[in-house]
Amino acid sequence: MSTSRTTLFSAVLIAVVSLAIGMVITSRFNLSPASLAQSIQTPTNTAPISGALTATTFRDIAQAQTAMVVNIRTETQQTSNELNEFFGGDDFFQRFFGPGQGQGQPQPQPREETVRSAGTGFVIDPSGLILTNNHVIENATKIEIHFFGDDARDTYEARVLGGDSLTDSALLELIEKPAGELPVATFGDSSQMAPGDWVMAIGNPFSLGHTVTVGVISAIGRPFPSARGRWTDMLQTDAAINPGNSGGPLLNIRGEVVGMNTAIVSNRQANVGVGFAVPINTVRDLLEELRTGKITRGVIGVSITAVTREGYEDLGLDEPRGAVVSSVNEGGPADQGNMQPGDVIVDFDGEPINETGDLQANVVATRPGTTVPITVIRDSERLTLDITIGELDLDTESQPVQASAEEISEGFGMVLQDLTPATAGRLGVPNDTEGAVVVNVQRGSTAEESDVRPGDVILSVNRSDVSSATEATTQLNQIESGRTAFLLVQREETRVFLQVRKE
Repeated sequence: MSTSRTTLFSAVLIAVVSLAIGMVITSRFNLSPASLAQSIQTPTNTAPISGALTATTFRDIAQAQTAMVVNIRTETQQTSNELNEFFGGDDFFQRFFGPGQGQGQPQPQPREETVRSAGTGFVIDPSGLILTNNHVIENATKIEIHFFGDDARDTYEARVLGGDSLTDSALLELIEKPAGELPVATFGDSSQMAPGDWVMAIGNPFSLGHTVTVGVISAIGRPFPSARGRWTDMLQTDAAINPGNSGGPLLNIRGEVVGMNTAIVSNRQANVGVGFAVPINTVRDLLEELRTGKITRGVIGVSITAVTREGYEDLGLDEPRGAVVSSVNEGGPADQGNMQPGDVIVDFDGEPINETGDLQANVVATRPGTTVPITVIRDSERLTLDITIGELDLDTESQPVQASAEEISEGFGMVLQDLTPATAGRLGVPNDTEGAVVVNVQRGSTAEESDVRPGDVILSVNRSDVSSATEATTQLNQIESGRTAFLLVQREETRVFLQVRKE
């Protein structure tokens, strides 16, 4: 997690103790060539966990496993406009409304600046392969690895082999390696974890270096938004996870990796005892594809909603289960297979679909090109449709819905989402509008005090145009606490300039 960014509520609001959960962004980087390693040799222990907890259990784990955990330092190039006090010397209206609105002074030229961030990873193969979060290394122009016990100035360059936004995982390869054999993680079986099981997190919080925290598994199978309309089941833990822990291991009491720390519920960037880790079984199944630089998943081209308990009988169902098709992408696999809006998907290739997550999990796990029988209820009639699975492309299907965990706070008190054409139509803004729509404003927040309203579409932050919630979040994160964000928003057919102080 970045230590150079301040934090902001972003995208989908998930109410947990009146706070928000956030996650990461869809990756869009150029993948490096695949490693020459023939296979990933990560040892895995699937034996049941047993044995007593002793006074030295956690000390022993820390001593044995800290060496395989690495600190990650990244550099990313970002474009910004240099601001002087308040308006940077150019005309106020020209800055926010474009040329011709003021005295005609020239606008400052965008400049490139280097943003440095930090995170965590862990070695999973003696050849120098390192697992971390996708959001830790997204768009990085330089990646440096620091090993435990080395001088702080001793770093080793690494490159990205592949990344996956749905599981927020990325595989790195050391370009240069330290002398001697690399310590390697052992994988455990994350499916064995249950609420109450002891776990340990090792990471690099706030760039302090290798740090150990201990807690328990608070919940399993916790659904977590990873892209618009898509969710990943997470392990929830109260082991302290803070900015910089992203990508670090979550270990069981045998010192085996059962999860990769990814996100937190945050209150002004501080840990409040609710953290999330991707189950290692989920990541392990993707390792070979990550190594080749391409994750292949299935898609059928529909939008779905849950079956409600109140109206399931009206859909022709005997019980409240299944996934309701709300829309079908024209020309997509479902459209070609004669699926229609209003169909309720109840079985996929013979497997019952009880909720929307069941359908998503089955579809993405199916190899594209495979023809699968899908059973639907249409007008109380049971039909079986043969659908040929397509290939999921997240870059065209959706934009990221949330910022990374370290970017969540009450600094402004706004929750943002990407603006879609459908949302633009409902809000009454021009169809060609691009920006981030405000979906919630906290009561008593500086956003509320500054007249930010749900439904406002943020067009620019400090004169920099934004086209998504992620871009708006990035710009807002660069503003220091106590300073003011100057927002140009579209409110129905009117553009409004707002000044919002960051707490």
